[in-house]
Amino acid sequence: MKFKFLSSATTCFVLASACVASAVFANDITADLSNQIVEDYDYMNALYRHLHQYPELSKKEHKTSQRLAEELEKIGYTVTRGLGGTGLVAILENGDGPTLMLRADMDALPVAEQTSLPYASQVKTLDDAGNTVSVMHACGHDIHMTVVLGTARQMAANKATWQGRLMLVLQPAEEIGYGAKAMLSDGLFTKFPTPDYNLTMHVSADLPAGTIGYVKGYAMANVDSVDIRVKGQGGHGAYPHKTKDPVVIAAGIIMQLQTIVSREISPLESSVITVGSIHGGTKHNIIGNAVDLQLTVRSYSDSSRDYLLKRIKEISEGVAMTAGLSDDLLPVVKVKNEYTPAVYNQPEYTQGVVTQLKSAIGDEQIIEVPPVMAGEDFSRYGRTADKIPSALLWLGAVNTAKYQQAKQQATSLPSLHSPKFAPDPEPTIKTGIKGMTSAALMLLAKAN
Repeated sequence: MKFKFLSSATTCFVLASACVASAVFANDITADLSNQIVEDYDYMNALYRHLHQYPELSKKEHKTSQRLAEELEKIGYTVTRGLGGTGLVAILENGDGPTLMLRADMDALPVAEQTSLPYASQVKTLDDAGNTVSVMHACGHDIHMTVVLGTARQMAANKATWQGRLMLVLQPAEEIGYGAKAMLSDGLFTKFPTPDYNLTMHVSADLPAGTIGYVKGYAMANVDSVDIRVKGQGGHGAYPHKTKDPVVIAAGIIMQLQTIVSREISPLESSVITVGSIHGGTKHNIIGNAVDLQLTVRSYSDSSRDYLLKRIKEISEGVAMTAGLSDDLLPVVKVKNEYTPAVYNQPEYTQGVVTQLKSAIGDEQIIEVPPVMAGEDFSRYGRTADKIPSALLWLGAVNTAKYQQAKQQATSLPSLHSPKFAPDPEPTIKTGIKGMTSAALMLLAKAN
């Protein structure tokens, strides 16, 4: 049986039915599930430490992918390798019912670890440019993989309590916004069943371990990278009147760009334009011919995104025209092919999952949090023509004592992508597995 989500009302009805069906076993299985996760933790912790110690860069997740495939095949999943590069799809069939997709990303970052952990990464490798770089799971993808594998093990051990199809997607290259698009282009939803629901978790460096955060609606932002080449007419620094100075033109563009968000976008719409890089000139007394700007542009709605990108081009060209540049010297504005769509947590679906999590883990441990302007390509799985209800949850990863100390002293904790970011493994992994498994059991609950 395949559920078709034609409207919010339909989503609410299906989720309500699933919650009613799961209520019969929810209390009994929660206690059993907790015990099973405790019994399995040593195995999962060993896997986590291995993944943390041997990270691989985007598009290079060969050994990671191989290890995960072997783990899943051992417990009865049918595994397809090599989708979208190094991606995996693992399926566990369990009778008629809906299809639930759980996703974890596999890639790490070019960061030299500074955590002093006994299992800290010492890996060095060549990046795409041929440079030797250190590699670290500084964004928690090792936790993500461990949680999905732990959930896979629990679902295989508890097949008597659910029916349908569990579809695991182990995705490459999330950090460069490539993996989800590559897997979809390679036939994820045509070679394999189209899910009825999508679910993932992402570690949070702002929540204590043992908690799960959620957002209904927009949770993460559209992300675009924009390059602007500002042209000019160079010359001697002593005779600026004989030049068209691209540094001054670039400075004017930068200042004008700030007015898009502050004066042209509604205060109720969240948007960001940040100029992260500016390069131009060669010497103190030379006015060069060009300046290069690199921008990150963030938004939630597609209409805001379209407006921001249109105005960046218009303002860049307008400032250059005001400086007296001819058409052939107008700035070249390029939106790079690195777009990541906004993560939208379908509200009714997310609320159904949250209700189940509160029942399984506790009301006080499930926390509503604000959306953020970071990006995540998990969003693409919910933006196909099928409009699959999707939710990304935040998995608290900070040691509780360190979290409380930071709050009391108003100090900052190591953020995601920091060389010092180190999740508190045991409560993070156990909570993640329990939360994801309980949600999966609710969504795939046996009908009465």
